[in-house]
Amino acid sequence: MNASVAAAWAALETLADPEIPVVSLRDLGILRDVREAADGLEVVITPTYSGCPAMGQIEDDVRATLANAGIAARVVTQLAPAWTTDWMTEEGKEKLRAYGIAPPHRTPAGSNVVRFIAKPAQVETVPCPHCGSAHTVESSHFGSTACKALYKCLDCQEPFDYFKPY
Repeated sequence: MNASVAAAWAALETLADPEIPVVSLRDLGILRDVREAADGLEVVITPTYSGCPAMGQIEDDVRATLANAGIAARVVTQLAPAWTTDWMTEEGKEKLRAYGIAPPHRTPAGSNVVRFIAKPAQVETVPCPHCGSAHTVESSHFGSTACKALYKCLDCQEPFDYFKPY
């Protein structure tokens, strides 16, 4: 890895997600690559889903962080391959849990294949990030953002978001 790529990675290492400030873009798997291109440095980001409203802010934050470090780079949004929660780091998942968001389960093999026949719902246990109880229920399939579901713990009675696996 050359010095400019290493400097860019170092500058971006702790850049927080604008919606979940306790996790970095790298922890979430949104920051995909920093590479040398023919016309300079490129930073590759991938949205959690194609309609993610935070992507404009993320792109601006990446540019500002690099500019503050004196690094010239272009930000490239890459849609394929599609982002998956499997790209999250284990440290990022622990940060989510500590913040009160249940981290995603691992995505099932073959889940990135388009299916035209509905699969039967599979009930998964989502442990409460507050008390650890498995006695939880989904209140709404959409939580504070479209990539999260709203759950409630039946033991401690606390509501919490669950980062849905993709």
